[in-house]
This record gives sequence, structure tokens and C-alpha cells, in this order.
Amino acid sequence: MKTYIQINPQDNVCVALAPISAGTQINAGTTVTTLEDIPQGHKIALADIKEGEKVIKYGFPIGVAKQDIKAGSWVHVHNVKTGLGDVLDYEYNPSGSELEPTEHAHFMGYRREDGRVGVRNEIWIIPTVGCVNSIASALEKQAKSLAVGTVEDIVAFPHPYGCSQMGGDQENTRKALADLIHHPNAGGVLVLGLGCENSNIPVMMDYIGEYDKNRVKFLQCQDVEDEQAAAMELLKELADYAGTFKREPVDASELIIGMKCGGSDGLSGITANPTVGAFSDLLISKGGTTILTEVPEMFGAETLLMNRCANEELFNKTVDLINNFKNYFTSHNQTIYENPSPGNKKGGISTLEDKSLGCTQKSGSALVKGVLEYTEPVHTKGLNLLSAPGNDLVAATALALSGAHIVLFTTGRGTPFASPVPTVKISSNSKLAGHKDNWIDFNAGRLVEDMPMEMLSKELFEYVLAVASGKKVKAEEAGFHDMAIFKQGVTL
Repeated sequence: MKTYIQINPQDNVCVALAPISAGTQINAGTTVTTLEDIPQGHKIALADIKEGEKVIKYGFPIGVAKQDIKAGSWVHVHNVKTGLGDVLDYEYNPSGSELEPTEHAHFMGYRREDGRVGVRNEIWIIPTVGCVNSIASALEKQAKSLAVGTVEDIVAFPHPYGCSQMGGDQENTRKALADLIHHPNAGGVLVLGLGCENSNIPVMMDYIGEYDKNRVKFLQCQDVEDEQAAAMELLKELADYAGTFKREPVDASELIIGMKCGGSDGLSGITANPTVGAFSDLLISKGGTTILTEVPEMFGAETLLMNRCANEELFNKTVDLINNFKNYFTSHNQTIYENPSPGNKKGGISTLEDKSLGCTQKSGSALVKGVLEYTEPVHTKGLNLLSAPGNDLVAATALALSGAHIVLFTTGRGTPFASPVPTVKISSNSKLAGHKDNWIDFNAGRLVEDMPMEMLSKELFEYVLAVASGKKVKAEEAGFHDMAIFKQGVTL
């Protein structure tokens, strides 16, 4: 096994794939000797870097030296700072090309009455307001016995919103709940309201629009004497209806896969994220769709995505996507580049550019075909960019709201969370995969051990098809289902 890697020949740092002791000789284009112990995932200077000079990784600047850095030194937050500015002007320089089509692939999914496809056949209980969360959770437990036959689970999605919200936050909540109600992974949906909330059921009807009355039922708790009994009757009806659905062969071109990372380390951009990028290209070559989000973790690598936009209109939308998020930060008097997190830094990520250049590896090489606002459903096949923050639960939920059947979540440190849809945890290193086997579904750390990218990405593709066909991921086996709505403003 290699103990270090120079990602790009232009890089003036390499990355330790395992802990490296002081005095170790490094041969990466040039020969240097480490001057100190280097933790796994962290960077080593391959040449002298003067104060103010750029530190290069992935072939791009990830920051500037805060002081003179000698060859063989540990390169991290103590001697590197971000080189990024604030809101920027951009120029469209198109690059990239359409992917060559590849042979068809199939999974076993559920075809809904409206023609859309789900990869799960669950019954969802969706509160319109946080006041009925406890009722929703109690109903989930009581109704588990209805998960028989092809009905796979009963899931409640408690949240703290639906009332005492203003402006954009209230709109976000209503659109998010409507998106969940229409998600094809649910074979039946009980919309559970209170009656006096801002986002009450009559108000929600304008956001829900047309729906299958057999698939979606409504209950306003203040209107009935015993809401538990009334809800159970509706859930039994929904279970009878959902039980009529059977898995059938579906072309992989109908799959929508969300891509997200969190708890990243210095290997995330070397192993897990590029593997997901190769998967994305493979799915898109078969006519499928992927969604990349967490806009703040595009800062510093945004031009790579902008120049891969299929046309100038999408380029302009991507510029707005980036600058609008920067303005969101400054409107709350927050620093735009206050990232990465303490865990990221411990794992070897030094600046936001470092994190972003690794993060965007998940996008592969496909052209950008769609740019989505928060809660906007996918309407174009291929690679889409989605406006959502970096927060793991909010971003993963946002992917589901836009139609993702499954979320691929890469991590170097591990996390047990879930989202409304199956959430595949992909480790950046084998140590994590072995240490947290109860969290990790797929080990991409093998990329720097014994497995070439083509083989690993194909294995991930086959694994995703298996999950789409009913294989449960670790979070599902644990019974985890999380949902978080993006809050931006005032709470009354």
C-alpha cells in the first residue's frame, strides 16, 4: 500500500495516506524528507513554499502560505490560509463534452399511478406542524404492524416548523412538505395537521396540487375526538392501497441519485468523492440523473462547475447559485469562508478551497444540465446543481425533496444520520469502514490499496442498483429516518 499521493503533477504538496513518521523519505517527482510526524490525510510540502505563495493541491490553489514552509514540513491551518475573496464576477469558458452512452441497466422498483418510480414502498406520516410531532411518532410505533407484504415500513417525519414562521421560511416549509407528500418512495401518505397552524391542511392544498386520493389521506387533529383512532383507520386504508404495488423491472435511466459529503477528511477528495464522481458519470451515461448540493462547499471550486455548464443560461444560474449563497451569509453578518469544521481540520482539510476542490470531485466529468432552487424538483436528466447549505441533514433532505431516490454520502470520519430516502454511507478510508461497520455501507478507501477506479465505481453502481431494488442500507437497518427543513429567517 502507498503511504502518500501527489494528486496532480503540478501540486507542491502530497497527502499522507497513512501516518508518516519524521525522517521518512518521500519520492513524488522530487525527493524530500519529512521534518515532522504527518497524520493520515494531511499534507506534506514537496518544495519550499515562501510566505504569500500559493499552496497547490488537485492542480489548483487551496490557499496561500502564512509563513515560509520548508520542503518536508506538515502543511495545515498553522501555516496556510484561504485565498478566497467575497462575491465575484465570472466569465463563461465552456469545457467538457457529452458523455458517451453506455449499455442499459435495470433495477426492481415500484411504478406509481402517475408513472413515476419509487425504490421503497413505505407509508409516510407527515405533520404539517411541530405541535403534532408526538402524535405522528406514536402513530409510527402503533402502525408498524401494518408493514406486511410489499409495505416495507411506516415512517413519521417530525419537524419543528409549520407555524410561527415568516416569508421565505414559511414558503420553504410548505414546499418541502408538498415535495415529501409527492415523493414516489412513499406508497401511501398520511398528512397530519393540527388545525390552527399557519401551514394548515387547507393552506397546504394549494402547494400539494393534484394528488391520488387513494395514496394521500388527511387528518386535522382538532376536528376529531380521538385522533389516534381516526389516524389508524386512515393508515389501514393506506396500507391496503400500498400493498397492491409490486416491484417490477425499471430502466436505470429513471434513477435520481443525490450526492453529499460530511465529516470529511484529507482522503475524501482522493478516494470516496472521485468514486462517487465516476459513479455519477456511469449513471448519466445510462440516461440517469444525479444531484450535487452543499453550495458553500463549492466556493473555491465553483468555476470548474460553471465551465461545465451545458449552455450560458445554466452558467448564469450557477453564478447566481454561488453569489446568492454568499449574500445569504453576509446578510446575516457571517463570514463567507468560515469553513471547514473542526472535524474536517483534524482529518487534514486546511481551507475551504481544499474542502471544495475535494467536494466537487463527486460531480464527475458530466456537463451540468440543471440548476435547482431549494425544494425545486428535478426536471432535466443528467447532472444537476441544487441550492442548499452544507449541513448534512438539511442538504440530504433537500436532495430527497428535489426527487432523489437515494443519497450517496461520503465521509472520512463517519456519521449515523439518515434522510427521508436510503442514505448510503461511503467511507474514504478502510480504517473507518472497519471501525464503524454498523454505519458504513461501502468502502472507497480501497481505491488507494488494491482496486482500480473503474472496478470500484462499477461495484458502487451495482450496489446502488441493489439498494434501489430493496437492499437496506445500514441506517435503514437501524430504523433511522431523518428530515430537516432549511430555516433562514425569523421565528415568531
